[in-house]
This record gives sequence, structure tokens and C-alpha cells, in this order.
Amino acid sequence: MTLKLIDSHVHFWDTNTFRLSWLDELPTLQRPFLPDDLREEVGDITLEKLVFIQAEVAPDEALREVEWVTSLAQSAPAIAAIAAFAPLERGDAVAGYLEQLQEHTLVTGVRRLIKSEALGFATQPSFIAGVQQLAAFDLSFDICIDHTYLADVLQLVAQCPDVRFVLDHIGGPDFTGRTMQPWQDHITELAQHDNVWCKLSGIPTDSDDARWIDDHIKPFIAHVIDVFGVERVMFGSDWPVMRLASSYPRWVTVLQSLTSHFNEAERHQLFYQNAAAFYKLP
Repeated sequence: MTLKLIDSHVHFWDTNTFRLSWLDELPTLQRPFLPDDLREEVGDITLEKLVFIQAEVAPDEALREVEWVTSLAQSAPAIAAIAAFAPLERGDAVAGYLEQLQEHTLVTGVRRLIKSEALGFATQPSFIAGVQQLAAFDLSFDICIDHTYLADVLQLVAQCPDVRFVLDHIGGPDFTGRTMQPWQDHITELAQHDNVWCKLSGIPTDSDDARWIDDHIKPFIAHVIDVFGVERVMFGSDWPVMRLASSYPRWVTVLQSLTSHFNEAERHQLFYQNAAAFYKLP
């Protein structure tokens, strides 16, 4: 049976249209990456739908980014949803911004990067209040961190029971260390909140390029699936950032291998159904 995919984590950008300052340190990514480029790279893989994740353009350009991606979707119908930037640190005052996002039907979620901020950013009352606002707009929240922020995120999630969360890139564990702790215990605790899901995304880039295949990343993926259950874990690529460490087909093949014990229904959940449910895809 042909594997159908929904990719829960894709970026597009046009460096001729937007300035992305974080690309200054990544010269191989300093060019436009558009839907046609992705179609070429996936090859024979059946990528039916994808979720565009905001790409860290300047905050005052973020609404224009949503408009730009919406225009891309007219000729790239696989773009089924957008997780847009929102300045959630404004607290309750962010409601007006969220109303603007709601005018765009593809926007079903928000991502405000946490890992670029100091520890404590996610636990400040104004940020928590901003995240709590998402529930009223039926918008999800993508948590983008590395493992050092997990304790903060646990506090955030505990105060936002009505918000749907998804943890990007399995929470950015330290793949190069000799222990999975404290990431392992934090992930176990986070998974106890049934409004939190997890993406198997960004792993090749975050791990040691020389060792990321199979045995090196297997225990991390196994732990995530064990504690979240197959019902709350979803496939994602983090394309084109993933290209720093892996091609698209390579990541799909490795993840298929690491979940080869799944039955057909479980595989459909991981690679397709869960992303559709979380992001409320048509």
C-alpha cells in the first residue's frame, strides 16, 4: 500500500521578498525555497497535504507572510494550514492580532518561538495570558524549544488546559550527550497532559549528523511514542532546514524503518491522520 503523508512542519520563504536574519549563519539556505522545490525533492513520495509553519520573518512582516503563503496555496493546494506568528507576550491585548489572523481561513495555529528567548519567557504572566487567548479563537500552539526550556513549558501547559499544544522537534533533546535525562522525564510529564501532541520533526538537523540514523535516534523516538501514544504523535520534516542534514526521502525512509512494527492503522495515524486532526485540516 502506498504511504500517504501529511507533513506537519514545512517552511517556505522567498529571500527576494522577506528578510530572514537567522539565515545569515546558514548560507546554503539563503535562497528561495518554494512549493515547486519541495515537489521536486519529495520525488515519488505521496505528500498529500502540508502545514506551513511561520519562518521567523520580522514580526512586522508576519501578517504579510500569511498573505504570501495564502497566495502560494492557490497554485499549491497541498498547503492545507498555516501556523502563523503572533506576539503572545502582549497578553490579553493580543486578541486584536488573533482576530486579524482569523480572517485568513488557512490559519489554524500559532507559533511564537520560545527557544530564541531567555529562560523564563514562557512563564511570564503576560505570555501565559496570550497563550490562553488562543483557546477562544480555536487556534493551536506550536512549542519550539530545546530541552533546556522543558521545565518552563511544563509550567505553561499546566496553566493552559484549553489550548491544543504540539511540541516541535520532540523538544530538542541533547542527542550528543551520554544520557537522555532530564529530557526523558520532562517528556514523560508533558505527555500526561492530553492536550499536548508531539512532532517527529527536525530530528536530523538537531542530532549529530554523523550518527543520526537508526540506532542513534531510535531511543528518543521510541520514548516519545511510548509516552504520547501513537494517537498524539505526527510526522513532520522541518523542510528545508532539514536539508542541512538529510534529504526528504531519506528522513521518510528512516522513520518508516523505525516504526516498521506499526500496523497499517497506526502508520496511517502517525504519517497522516494525527496531523489532520490536530490542525483541523479539510
